[in-house]
Amino acid sequence: MSSQKKYPVALSAEDRQALVRVTTTGVHSASMIRRARVLLALDTSVSEVDPRAVIADRVGVSCESVRLISKRYAETGGDVWATVGRKERACPPAPSPVTGEVEARLIALACSTPPKGHARWSLRLLERHVALIEDIPNLDHSTIGRVLKNGTASSPEEVPDHPARRECGLRRGDGRRPGGLPPPL
Repeated sequence: MSSQKKYPVALSAEDRQALVRVTTTGVHSASMIRRARVLLALDTSVSEVDPRAVIADRVGVSCESVRLISKRYAETGGDVWATVGRKERACPPAPSPVTGEVEARLIALACSTPPKGHARWSLRLLERHVALIEDIPNLDHSTIGRVLKNGTASSPEEVPDHPARRECGLRRGDGRRPGGLPPPL
């Protein structure tokens, strides 16, 4: 049984006019315009509906997309805006375990001296040390790498116990070290 018979689309004149406006104004997202074009092509109130493959080829979507759009129209009770718009999330996204404080602690740990026997911090070594610290959630090495790569803390003042912050007392007012060369331009 084809989707036109199983999930028929019969648009009112107002809905059809609104969908034509969506497809011609160019102020909506491409996916919304594509779904509106599919609904207009599936409308049985104006003329005979072409087969699903013809509609899919004309609009530039798959046959499955045409079927899903007509099914969604039937499931929403004929609500055009619920069909062409974005779906609401069933459940909210899970909050990230990496907060600003956790990020600052990770950066401070990565900037500290590595443990004895290691020349530098690796992501796996950081992962093992983070697991031992009680007030930082367990994070895997890929998350730690992402935090260190995209760290938002831009200055040592934002990171507690940052090595550059420890040597602030050794710097002069203009940022240079005593007896050092001026900063590069």
